[in-house]
Amino acid sequence: MEKRDSFQLTTLRSEQRNTVYIQGELDLSKVGELRSVLDCLIADTGRELVLSLKELTYIDSTGIGVIVSVLKARDVLQASFRVENVPPNIKRLFDMTGLTKFLRMDTVEA
Repeated sequence: MEKRDSFQLTTLRSEQRNTVYIQGELDLSKVGELRSVLDCLIADTGRELVLSLKELTYIDSTGIGVIVSVLKARDVLQASFRVENVPPNIKRLFDMTGLTKFLRMDTVEA
């Protein structure tokens, strides 16, 4: 399987949190799929919303835009949102765009 076709989303719901695992390359062609999954979870304020990025290999500006919109929406709802297992290359991009200072995040080792 080529990396281009390896984009996958998996959602795990528990009592305390909704976790979305993102795998592969998140770009303009896949952002609608992510938005569709997240739209169903944003308003669930009784659970923390977590994006697990451990297997995310690439993100473009449209993917970052989705994360920013989720961050804003959850902030308005006063609901918890964080990203976890952020790979070093993705963290660098978050740093360069200024997103890091607004996110609650856990990173993974290189």
